[in-house]
Amino acid sequence: MDETAPGAGANPPVTLMGGSRGTTQTGVRLYNERLILSLIRRHRSLAKVEIARLTGLSTQTTTVIINRLEADGLLLAGEPQRGRIGQPSVPYSLNPDGAFGLGLMIGRRSSDLVLMDFIAGIRARRRTIYAFPLPEDIMAFAEREMPNLLAAVPENLQGRISGIGVAMPFELWNWEADLQTPPGVLGRWRDFNVATELSRRFGTWPIRVHNDATSACAAELTFGAGATYRDFAYFYVGTFVGGGIVLNGSLFPGRSGNAGALGSLPIMRREESGETSLQQLIRTASIYRLERRLIAAGLRGTEIWLSPDDWSSFEEPLEAWIAEAAEALAQAIAALLAVIDFEAIVIDGAFPADVRRRLVERTNLQWAHMDRQGLTDAVVVEGSVGRDARAIGGAALPLLATFARDHDVLFKE
Repeated sequence: MDETAPGAGANPPVTLMGGSRGTTQTGVRLYNERLILSLIRRHRSLAKVEIARLTGLSTQTTTVIINRLEADGLLLAGEPQRGRIGQPSVPYSLNPDGAFGLGLMIGRRSSDLVLMDFIAGIRARRRTIYAFPLPEDIMAFAEREMPNLLAAVPENLQGRISGIGVAMPFELWNWEADLQTPPGVLGRWRDFNVATELSRRFGTWPIRVHNDATSACAAELTFGAGATYRDFAYFYVGTFVGGGIVLNGSLFPGRSGNAGALGSLPIMRREESGETSLQQLIRTASIYRLERRLIAAGLRGTEIWLSPDDWSSFEEPLEAWIAEAAEALAQAIAALLAVIDFEAIVIDGAFPADVRRRLVERTNLQWAHMDRQGLTDAVVVEGSVGRDARAIGGAALPLLATFARDHDVLFKE
């Protein structure tokens, strides 16, 4: 799902980077601006001479572009750095106040509305939890809380809000049985156009909608440690596990935007009876399975969502779930590496950092004992963005569309 609703209003989004790569002088200029911003984002800070070397642009052209971006408030000049010879070099970094993105993460158990700055800092956040997502409730949540987010942006910077990005699962109505919702209640999503409804309420900004796990992968690639790897497969463990694929340093969405639907990978699952059955990964390495373990132990399943940073109160079912999920993830990793020899497998999710660490450690242990004959080895590592990855990925959608290089942008018009 990939939709853009054009916005209009008194405070339009920043349009400096509008347009795309082309053969016209304007197109080339815009592409070079996007390229320089992307390089500075990746390297955190760069001097003009380094930018010229990395881009192949002349020092004069680089200087003109840097000066323009600084004047537009997108770059900040740092303290001059003295070298052994020549004039001191000035490092340039992204200005956190240079642009903002609004993100709406629609999950199966909770929804987050965030305001994110140009360097992925979350300036404001609102959250709601529920037994199951209803479109009208989530729209009411967004409408109610949006003024609180906007209050965190000074009035003179409101025009730097680039738009609203929505990260949400595809085909929510397909998972009623697993979520144990009343029959037909999620069917309301079939004919509900999120972009249209948000545009009707917030017509000032463009609206962009994309898959939640793919958006999380984009956040890891763009703002996290994922840029360290040229090729990696990404697991995001939420209520349902999903994922994303990065090839040659760029997100690979596939022809339908559904590449990286890793939750659908088949794995052998061991039942409590000792028997094994072929199941999708989503029915083992997903947090809803932990939720059911809590309920079976006489605890409240909502503890998972009410205490997102501390799961120490239900250690026994948590340990059992980690063991089950790790075994399934190791099988999924073997299947992935049989198709593409990824450099790394990145695991992140909507859980506390210590739970992520334990899950990755246990997955590595399971992976070490698997039959890997014929497979190229890959490192299995923790994601670096954390449970906010989907919300950050959502808020990044308008920023990436406006400021990133063409092939780094998730959405083509």
